[in-house]
Amino acid sequence: MATSPSPSPAGPPPPADGLLSAARRNLRELAHGLSHASHPSTPLLADAPKQWQRLLPYVVVLALAATFIPVTITVLASQYGVPGALAGALGVAQAAPLLMLAHRPLQAWWIIFPADIVSALVLLAHDPGRHDTWPWPPPTLVAYLFLLLALGLRETRRTVVAVWAATAAAGAVLHLIAPSDRATGSALLLPILGAVVLVIGAAVRERGEATRRLAEQETISEAERAQRTLLEERTRIARELHDVVAHHMSVITVQADSAPYRISGLPEPAREEFAAIAAAARESLGEMRRLLSVLRSDGTEGDRAPQPGLDRLQQLVEATVRAGLPVELSLAAELGSGRGEVPPAVDLSAYRIVQEALANVVRHAPGARTQVSVRASAGHLNVLVVNGPAPKPASPLESAGTGHGLVGMRERVRLTGGTLDTGPLPDGGFRVAARMPLPPAGSPADSPSVQPSSEDL
Repeated sequence: MATSPSPSPAGPPPPADGLLSAARRNLRELAHGLSHASHPSTPLLADAPKQWQRLLPYVVVLALAATFIPVTITVLASQYGVPGALAGALGVAQAAPLLMLAHRPLQAWWIIFPADIVSALVLLAHDPGRHDTWPWPPPTLVAYLFLLLALGLRETRRTVVAVWAATAAAGAVLHLIAPSDRATGSALLLPILGAVVLVIGAAVRERGEATRRLAEQETISEAERAQRTLLEERTRIARELHDVVAHHMSVITVQADSAPYRISGLPEPAREEFAAIAAAARESLGEMRRLLSVLRSDGTEGDRAPQPGLDRLQQLVEATVRAGLPVELSLAAELGSGRGEVPPAVDLSAYRIVQEALANVVRHAPGARTQVSVRASAGHLNVLVVNGPAPKPASPLESAGTGHGLVGMRERVRLTGGTLDTGPLPDGGFRVAARMPLPPAGSPADSPSVQPSSEDL
C-alpha cells in the first residue's frame, strides 16, 4: 500500500509586522537619543592640560551669542518687518541658547529648534521682501550650523542622526505649507550643510575618543610593563637567594649526618633524631630544587659560578676602571676579606647594588668620576655610590634603559629590611645610598665560606 510522502516541516512564517516593529524600535531609539544627552554636563575640553584651552569653549560661545543676538534681531526687524518686541523675543530665543553649547548642546537644540520653527511661521505671516530667505534667514541658518557642530562634537551618532532627521522633516513640512510666492531654498540648504557639519563634528569627536583610548591603553601598558619588570626582578632575586638557602640546608644535612660519627657515645634516640633532621633537610632541598625550576624561565640554565659578595667588589671596580670609568673604592678590610659579620643575603645584595649602580653610570654618564663606599656602622651596612656629571655632553650609550636597575636595587634592599635613597645631585650627578641591617654583635656569623651555584640545587 503506497503511502503519500509526509509534508516537510515548515518554519514559522515571518511576522507580518516585522518591518513595522523594526521601524518602531528605531523611532524609539531616535527619540531616546533626542531626549537623553550621551554625556554629563561637563564643559568641552574640560580635561585639557592648559587653562586657556579649558576656557576656550566659553570664549567661543560668548562670542557667538554676542554676535547672533543683535544680528538676528536686526535682520528680523529691518529686513523682514517683524515688530521690534517680537523680533527681540525671537532673536533672544534663537541665539541666547548658544551659550549652552559648551556643556549642554542637546538642551540648547531643544530651545533653538522650536524657536526657529516659530520664527519661520511668524515670517510666513509677513509680506515677503525682494531678497527675503525663508524659512531660515541667514543668521538663523549660520547659528544653527554652529549648534549642529557642537552636537556632532559631543553626542552619539544616533543622536545626531535624529537631530538631522528632525531638521530635514521640519524644513520639508514648511516647504509644503509655504505659498508659491515664497523662496524656500534655505529649507533644502540647511539639511545639506547640516549633514556636512555633523559629519565633520562626528569625525573629530571619534578621532578624539580614539586618541583618548589610545592614551589610556598606553598608560595601562606602561603600568603592566612596570609590574612585569618588578616581578622579573623579584624572580631573579629569589633565584639568587635560593642558592644561599640551599647552602644552609646543605650544611644542616652534612652536620646531621656526621654528628653520630663526630660525637661518641650518643644514645640511640639522639642518633634517630639526627637521622630525622638529615632526612627533613634532604626533603627540603628537593622542594627547593623543584621551586627553583619553577622560577627559571623556559630554556634557561642556572648560573654555574658561586654568587658574588663583598669580597669580589675590588674585582668589579677594577673591571669597571678598565672599561673607561674612573672609580674609587672605599671598602673596610674586614668586609673585603669576607671576615665581617655580613649575612649572605646582605652580602649578595650589596654587591648587586654596586654592580647595578656602576652599570647605570656607564650607560647614562660615561666617563663620570664615581666613588663607591661600603661601611659597617651602628649595626648597618651602608653602601654609597656617587657619580658626578659626564665630563663632556654626550648622548647616553643607551637612550632608553630597561628600568630594571633601580627596581632591582629597591627590591633587594626591601628584602633585607633596609632602606634605599636614590636621586640626582645639584651638580648633575647621581647618588645611590643603601642601608641594610646587620646581625647584632656577638651573634653567630651568617656568612658561609663557600656559596653554591644554582646548579648545586
